[in-house]
Amino acid sequence: MPELPEVETVMRGLAPVLEGRRIVKVTLRRKGLRFAFPKGFARRLEGRRVEALRRRAKYIVAEIEGGEFLLIHLGMTGRFTVFPAKGEPHNLGEFYFEDGAKGDGPHDHVSFSLDDGATVVYTDPRRFGVMDLFKTEHRLLKGLGVEPLGNVFGAATLAEAFHGKKAPLKAALLDQRIVAGLGNIYVVEALHRAGLSPQRKAGTLVRGKNIDPRLESLAAHIRAVLAEAIAAGGSTLSDFAHTDRAEGAFQQRFQVYDREGEPCPRCATPIKRIVQSGRSTFYCGRCQK
Repeated sequence: MPELPEVETVMRGLAPVLEGRRIVKVTLRRKGLRFAFPKGFARRLEGRRVEALRRRAKYIVAEIEGGEFLLIHLGMTGRFTVFPAKGEPHNLGEFYFEDGAKGDGPHDHVSFSLDDGATVVYTDPRRFGVMDLFKTEHRLLKGLGVEPLGNVFGAATLAEAFHGKKAPLKAALLDQRIVAGLGNIYVVEALHRAGLSPQRKAGTLVRGKNIDPRLESLAAHIRAVLAEAIAAGGSTLSDFAHTDRAEGAFQQRFQVYDREGEPCPRCATPIKRIVQSGRSTFYCGRCQK
């Protein structure tokens, strides 16, 4: 499933295509994705301008003219492809039609035709994605924690959330009520860089009112890993691709994720793999305490 860097990459790819453009036509090829499309979905979008795009956690939120918002989640296999007006220059580079198709493939479920002639197509083989409209606050966004790349996030935020917490550190970081958008891959990588065991109880990093220096390190490494991943275009492990079909490259920089048995880049100890809450965790038993 795409994590924060992948969603941020897709959002940044869509922003110059959609922002300021009017949606001329919405084509739906099924009644819904993970959930049914809301009543009047196409009608409520057609003829309206996309004012702005932003990311919240692992969701893309489009502000639509007239006061509504379009909520998008890519699910496990969702992706967008941008097809510019034929023969027209495009500020994201060159795009090509696949076998003359323009959103009518077997897994192309939603197409947005824009007033400049471009078409944005949403493809999702497993249909675990989400598209919905809302006006104030969507239920899927309620209770989300701080953004790890936002100004509020830091050691103090983590200390407050971890106080008295007996859950393993990795589980605490994956709790979307604490930090919004963090996913398995980047938590594993950040914990390795910070030298912290994923099995350590989160509450052991809180020492009264003083900020434990290990929390400062952890917060800094979370920011750094996410920033590096975004700069690399995210990680492509299976289905993820940019709006121009390019793949992410951060998987080439993994230090521990998916490297079971390989030497730790810091101390050469073989990387271990365990399962926590149904997800694979990779770590160095020597470097991470």
